Parts: sequence; structure tokens; C-alpha cells
Amino acid sequence: MRFIRSKKTITQFNLLVFIIIALLSSCKGPGGKTVIKLGHGLDTNHPVHDAMIFMAKRVEEKSNGQMKVHVYPNAQLGNERELVELLQIGSLGMTKVSSAVMESFAPKIQVLSQPYLFKDDKHKERVLNGEIGKMLLNEGTQFWLKGLCFYDAGSRSFYTKDKPVESPEDLVGKKIRVMESNTAINMVNSLGGSPTPVSWGELYTALQQGIVDGAENNPPSVVSSRHYEICKFYSINEHTAVPDMLIVSTKVWERLTEKEQQWLQEAADESATYQYKIWAESVEESMKLLESEGVTITYPDKEPFRKAVEPLYETIKQEQPEMYEIIEKIRNHD
Repeated sequence: MRFIRSKKTITQFNLLVFIIIALLSSCKGPGGKTVIKLGHGLDTNHPVHDAMIFMAKRVEEKSNGQMKVHVYPNAQLGNERELVELLQIGSLGMTKVSSAVMESFAPKIQVLSQPYLFKDDKHKERVLNGEIGKMLLNEGTQFWLKGLCFYDAGSRSFYTKDKPVESPEDLVGKKIRVMESNTAINMVNSLGGSPTPVSWGELYTALQQGIVDGAENNPPSVVSSRHYEICKFYSINEHTAVPDMLIVSTKVWERLTEKEQQWLQEAADESATYQYKIWAESVEESMKLLESEGVTITYPDKEPFRKAVEPLYETIKQEQPEMYEIIEKIRNHD
């Protein structure tokens, strides 16, 4: 029998949805204090989580307790894509998202996911903290997503279950987990692998059950996720250096006073400086732990990987000249 809702039922349902959204998106808490909810998908032992906790403390200190940021880790409020969509409708205040995921919402940001884009870590830091970085942080505002700062997410390399990735040929026939990013999919394809999008929270099980043969990420993420329990080969080819972004819903941002916006932006900037410091320490500690857990760490020649992905840049040059112009600016950045 077909279920038919009455007009009264529909009205009650819509009212319930409205109330839930209003409660989630409300900036005012008890006593008239401003409260912003920040959801993300990382574990609480991840250095990027530590940076967000640092940011929340600085907001409270700067505002003398009149403004607070409540942090919800471990994908309690949804995965990365779901959290970004909640920001777009104003049902959540803030999130941390990989810039690779952001490219689905603000296309120009895909420039940061291109393989072997940066010369080194210092070059990357100068680009992200300069005019190009500011432009990309603001790229999402037309899609109701305002970037506050970048967090360092290091360099991504392949980790696998059965053998190390010493050259692109070793990826042929392998199902490699990637983020929901066309750029990441194209990159793994160009290297000969079979890109398989899987959400971060489901990846441990996907590796365990053989849905994918490996993945790619930075050392702290491999450690915090405990993927090293399954993948015993980590090949440091450092194909991409995709930063994280701390973003706020423009719908929430515009409800803040000018002073509150200043507190939040200053706290975000300070947390980025703090995060860059603890990131390097975390990478070093993570590599030591991986070795102690019996993971075979190799350092393959990067040149074959660089050559394999070069056609991606030629395609961008032909099909997306505006994007290629940004790439050239990054490559030529002092």
C-alpha cells in the first residue's frame, strides 16, 4: 500500500527539520555567548586535531569566554564531504577538509592536488602563506565556504599490503584508495594503478577486506589510522603535498560581529603557525613508530613517477589554461 503523507504531517516534518537546523547553526549559546561547532574526521591523536583544539582555546582566550568553538572529531557529525555540505547550508559552523576534497566545491583549488607541484616544504609554505594562498582560501566564498587558513598535511606516499611500490609499474593492477578527488583519480590512473575512492573512516575495513590493495597518505595519518597494522610497505615517493584547509560557513561567518570575525581569524592564523611546528615533530615520531611496528620503508627514485604524471600538466595546459597559469605562478614562485 502506498504511503501518503497528509498536509499536516508534511508541515510537522518540515518544522522538525527547521528546528534541528536552527539548533545546529545557531551561534548563540547559554548566556548569549557565541558558540560555533567544528566537525572533522580525524582521530584525537592527530596533530591537525591538536591545532584545532589550540585554535578553539585561543578563541576563548581572546574573547574572554564570550566566544567558543566546540570541536567534534572522529567523523561524529559526518565524513568530509558531508561536513562541507552542512557548511554550505549553514547547519554546521566549521570543518577541516583536505583541499583535494574542496576541489569538488571550488574547482580552482584542484591546483594544490597536482603531483610534484612544489619544489620543497619551504616553497610550499611560501606559496600557501602568500597571495596565491590567500586567493585560494577565498575561492570557496561564492560556494558559501570561506577558508581561514591552511594546515600542513605533509607529503603523500603509497603504502601497500603485499609489496613496496618501487616504480609506477608496481601500481599496475593494484586498487589504490584515493580521496573523492578527480585530480587524485587522474594521478593514480597516470601511474598505472586503479584508483578507488573510499571514505577515510571506512578505509581500515576496506584494506582489511581486500576491497583495496593500498592507499596513499602522510606518515601521521598512517599512524593515527593504524593502517600500518595491515599495510607493511610504505614507499616514500612523495607524489603530492596536498594541504588541509580550515573553513567556515559564510552563513555562520556573516552572523558574527566584526570583532568575533577578528578573533576567529587571528586564532586560526595562530593555530596554523602552531600546527606547522608540531607537524614536523609528528612526522619524525610517526616514521620511528612505523619502523618499530615492522613496516618496510623504502625511498624509490622519484624521477619515473614525475615523468609518468607529466602528461597531466599538458592536458591542463590545453584544456584549462587559467588553471595552468596558476600552476606556472606556483612553480615560478620564489
